[in-house]
Amino acid sequence: MTPTPEEIAVMVRQGLPDAVVDVRLYSGDDHFEMEVVSAAFAGKSRIAQHKMVYAALGDHMREAIHALALKTSVPKE
Repeated sequence: MTPTPEEIAVMVRQGLPDAVVDVRLYSGDDHFEMEVVSAAFAGKSRIAQHKMVYAALGDHMREAIHALALKTSVPKE
């Protein structure tokens, strides 16, 4: 079963507790856009940041989420 945007945000915040997460459906019920802002991303490459988000989503990335447009960043000072 495909998670809701709210469930996805909770999963990401469990893996990245300081994260500010915004998740939206953009097509159908399994295509999502997500923006994640976290201090944990500091000094990490964009690929490493995305891997951190994917790790927080676990098996849902392989099984329930068909597409994810992901934007990651560190908080602005």
